[in-house]
Amino acid sequence: MVDLASLVLRLGVGVMFFAHGLQMAFGMMGGPGVQGFSKYLSSLGMAAALFWAYIAAYSVLIGGLFLIFGIFVRISSIILIIFMVVAILKVHLSKGFFISNGGFEYNFIVICALIVLLLLGAGKFSITNKL
Repeated sequence: MVDLASLVLRLGVGVMFFAHGLQMAFGMMGGPGVQGFSKYLSSLGMAAALFWAYIAAYSVLIGGLFLIFGIFVRISSIILIIFMVVAILKVHLSKGFFISNGGFEYNFIVICALIVLLLLGAGKFSITNKL
């Protein structure tokens, strides 16, 4: 059952991150694209915003794909946790906990899910297990 639970969690979290990566990197599904995301990061006071926009967009995009397929799950989880912690610190922390106020509630739950994947790994229903 643990392997099945890992699969379900990998697919859910992976699809969510992959979709956000498509928004940030390519402007798909109503997203800003990397240039728009860079402007947003710049508005937060981040230096080298375009560089960080590319790093973040492709980390989220590729990290989501890796979770979906079960490739480098632990490494991807760590990278995505870092992404979520930066989002909390730069955007949500000052707004409190609850998402209804723009707080970090959602980020907190996603980090918890990523920690579970970090602990469980890919499980037997993954590409790496089939190689």
